[in-house]
Amino acid sequence: MTGSFSSFIGEAHGSVHSGDGPQFNFYISAAQRLLNDRERRRPRSIAEEDRRRLHERFVPPPGLQQARDRLRTERTVLVDGLPGSGRRTAALMLLHELPDDRGSLHELPDTTDDDRALALDPQDVNPGDRLLLDLSAAEEARFLAVQEALSDFRSKVIDRGAHLAVVLPHHLGYLLRSGVRPLMAEIRRPDARRVLAVHLRAHGIVPAEEEVAGPELAAFLNRVPIADVAALADGIRRCRDASAADHGFPNWLTEALAERHDQANRVAADLSAATSGRHRALLLSLAMFHGATPEIVLTGANNLLRMLSHPPDPTPRLERADLHTELLAIHAESGPNDRIRFRAVGYDRAVRNHFWTYLPDIRRQLRDWLGEHVADPAMPSAVRERAIDRFADQALRTDRPEDLTWLADRWMSSRSPAHLVPQAAQTLALGLHDDRHGRFFRQRIYDWAVSRDTSDQLRQVLVVVCSQTMARSHPDQALVRLHHLARRSRRRGDEAGRNAVDLSRSDDRLYRKMLTRLSDGISSGLWPADLDLFRDLADPIRLIGDPAVRGSLAVGWSGLLRLPASEWVRVVECWLTACGDAHYREPVAEVLAAGCGEDSTVAGRLYRTAEEWQRAEPGARRADVLSCLLRKLDAAQGIEPYGQAA
Repeated sequence: MTGSFSSFIGEAHGSVHSGDGPQFNFYISAAQRLLNDRERRRPRSIAEEDRRRLHERFVPPPGLQQARDRLRTERTVLVDGLPGSGRRTAALMLLHELPDDRGSLHELPDTTDDDRALALDPQDVNPGDRLLLDLSAAEEARFLAVQEALSDFRSKVIDRGAHLAVVLPHHLGYLLRSGVRPLMAEIRRPDARRVLAVHLRAHGIVPAEEEVAGPELAAFLNRVPIADVAALADGIRRCRDASAADHGFPNWLTEALAERHDQANRVAADLSAATSGRHRALLLSLAMFHGATPEIVLTGANNLLRMLSHPPDPTPRLERADLHTELLAIHAESGPNDRIRFRAVGYDRAVRNHFWTYLPDIRRQLRDWLGEHVADPAMPSAVRERAIDRFADQALRTDRPEDLTWLADRWMSSRSPAHLVPQAAQTLALGLHDDRHGRFFRQRIYDWAVSRDTSDQLRQVLVVVCSQTMARSHPDQALVRLHHLARRSRRRGDEAGRNAVDLSRSDDRLYRKMLTRLSDGISSGLWPADLDLFRDLADPIRLIGDPAVRGSLAVGWSGLLRLPASEWVRVVECWLTACGDAHYREPVAEVLAAGCGEDSTVAGRLYRTAEEWQRAEPGARRADVLSCLLRKLDAAQGIEPYGQAA
């Protein structure tokens, strides 16, 4: 029997594979949407829209005016203060307040990219830049190295009309050298009640004065870092949005405070009273998958017992208690749609804190358990996402960032299912946003980007994370990683290259940086992908008056023009068209001629292309361009104009 077969898919509830080879596009798009949604909710990054949103909620702390004066007069300020006082936010807002008529606001690199030998690289300073250097979590060696390089770096900052704000590591204050102390300004914790009011107002919530005068709220505001005050405001907003009816601010506040209430003693007592390991496993499984169905919670508990080699219960199943009875024993109840929750608000967080704090010897098994359980394709993506948020919170709190990178690497191995792509991206993004461990993740992502052993799946995740997350707070480092990923890609014109080009185009400083990197790569001849990236990025007009830019462009053209003409003829025509503007004619023609150098064969191919371009649309303007290019080609080859020979 012969014939053709076809199928029609009317509706799909999962991924549909309609061709050969692995399928990742759906999940990469899902990862991009996930990170994009999360980035819009994060005020910490350097992106301008995030800074504006943060500025609307900013309460100037005591000591800010002194820091402002230091920055304006010395062009450098060292911001110190107790942890939790909002040092980084204050430094960022000081830079945000400055005029932005030139230069850009960006954070200085803090990892060893491309064997960076300098603690502070003067090449990172461009005219009018506003620079942030966050050393709040720096180790001793890093802090001392920065101070050693600070004097020369400041000279560059002053020469280029830039400004620098440094967040000091308060725990290393004893290492601060006397020579830089005059640049220091100490800020103190702003009024927490005012911070809460400002954040609530931004959410459209304006409580009466007596509604925020209770002793429980006062005790909370007095003991927590300022970041937790902002988190409380967001919790109140979420309680308002989740309320079926308008219960009013007192109810929202009570519920939000309950989520952050310290219930450590209650958890410890409940665990002491627990009669079996199964009881404890069910407690932790519900804490990790809070709000999930009974099946997910039960499977999680059983998997945890297996992961910890817990002996099975020999009692016949029908003689044991059912899940409903077991859930009642751990103070849990079934809510709408059979979703299981603890009765006490915030109890799930307290359980997680207890397990990770007081059972440190099983943290590795907890990582493996979480990684295996969320890999179940039947688990709803929302449940999976919340569980990873909870795990990341504990891993970062207990200084185990490597657990997150291990999970991302494992999920993206060649044998792993593609549906975990969004979760791998989510895991790395959570690490990048962490104040204490962000640098660890930036360094690990760099190591992956330059390694040939990194799986294709993980490389795609890194492209998304660098483009969607890292680029907002550390665009320089994101660009470096995207460039390395593009160089090592097995496909021309892949997503890494496109995103690297797009990021480079977003800022003159990044455009210069990428051109320099491409010209270095083209000169070495090690990375064929650099020629494709150069062809996509190089602009005949942008910054063409900058001698350094023209030098990088000339190097790029020297490599591109030695490829078959089909690889560059359309680009040359675009550049020649740009020469139609007399303002750009000389420098553009000079760059093209410099790309030919003294190679008459290459120069001849370029000139013939220019002749064909001129004949396609005859006219005085194109004739002038052709004449200008000929003069530049002659000059590049040492041919003097007729009548000027000695």
